Amino acid sequence: MSILIHERTRVVVQGITGRDGSFHARSMLEYGTQVVAGVTPGKGGSQLDGRVPIFDTVKEAVRATGADASVIYVPAAFAADAILEAAAAGVALTVCITEGIPVADMIEVWEVIERLKTTRLIGPNCPGLISPGKSKIGIMPGFICRPGRVGLVSRSGTLTYEVVKALTDAEIGQSTCIGIGGDPIIGTSFVDVLALFAADPDTDAVVLIGEIGGTDEQEAAEFIRRRYPKPVVAFIAGQTAPPGRRMGHAGAIVSGSSGTAEEKIRAFADAGVGVARVPSEIPAKVSATISARVR
Repeated sequence: MSILIHERTRVVVQGITGRDGSFHARSMLEYGTQVVAGVTPGKGGSQLDGRVPIFDTVKEAVRATGADASVIYVPAAFAADAILEAAAAGVALTVCITEGIPVADMIEVWEVIERLKTTRLIGPNCPGLISPGKSKIGIMPGFICRPGRVGLVSRSGTLTYEVVKALTDAEIGQSTCIGIGGDPIIGTSFVDVLALFAADPDTDAVVLIGEIGGTDEQEAAEFIRRRYPKPVVAFIAGQTAPPGRRMGHAGAIVSGSSGTAEEKIRAFADAGVGVARVPSEIPAKVSATISARVR
């Protein structure tokens, strides 16, 4: 089993004729994802590689193909409108890869998404998600993944790849891996994903990768502390970051004591979460937590 996506998920690619959209649409197809449509205004009636029909609007694509998920590769200036278009078309899951969307635009998007409550948004500024051996939506490299029973949720893209590869090399497979994005305003939080993993009978443990800035990790730690049913291993990036300087993601900036790596690590430790000091420690900690639970 997996969360959010599976073998039958039908994906429409918004911005499919662009450089990134076309490249990753082909990559998703090669992995086995059901990419059933693309959208580029003005390109309706054409096809990608003679096998993916392209429409002018998401509404047309959904009506013609039954797509229930979308992935967005359009430029930042148009990405907020693309998210709202997918929501208006009734798409159940929207994954926004685009980075650099203005915060003011995302405030409007978040308000609409919350009001409609019909679309789950992953991102923006995220690598997407993958359920190994079943489907992937976004830019995650499928060849580093291995089907299994450990869920992974992360604010970082490249750290996700590093940790997934380390888990796979240690013969620890993954149920679903999700990059929620590193912007100040995102559609899905750590707590949201932790709740989904808790309800998944085929996820035995969870790896959480956080970073400096904000309080999302502390909220996740508090959620886990309230009798979370599965073992969690965490890693916090940015342990040597200087205060007041943004590190990578737009949301990765320490503006107070609550945003520091030390505060986040302490919150997880207090919640009984095994915290790795470096990513290479994660596989051993995952194995140890699962073994301890079995005993």
